Amino acid sequence: MTAVEGKRTRLISGPGMLLVWLYGVMVVGAVSRSVVQISTEFDHAPLAYSLSAVAGLVYGFITYTLVRGGETARKAALVCCAAELAGVLVVGTWTLVEPSAFPDATVWSDYGMGYLFIPVLLPLSAIYWLRKAGTVKP
Repeated sequence: MTAVEGKRTRLISGPGMLLVWLYGVMVVGAVSRSVVQISTEFDHAPLAYSLSAVAGLVYGFITYTLVRGGETARKAALVCCAAELAGVLVVGTWTLVEPSAFPDATVWSDYGMGYLFIPVLLPLSAIYWLRKAGTVKP
């Protein structure tokens, strides 16, 4: 491994720092929401509350990879952001088509409407940034 290969690509410069901040906020929101819901009323909407917990874990992983930096982390974040976007689109559509399946909202319900549509806009922005960061050499 050469010195250049050993250096990590910095992912949290410029817009990357904003992504880390936004993902961090989403981690806190999704995890705290799901912990309270799962611990107090899990029987009411187990699917919705479990999906919110999964969303929180996804946000946490993406935040970690952005902070970690490097090409491997960038690729992992890119894959995870694509999976996040797919989840938002599937769950968002599912909540509109079959609302009875979700007696309570998830983070991704209605494409993240309860979170100002950040859940659908964030992965799109992150994918753009991560693709762009992959073309920049350290």
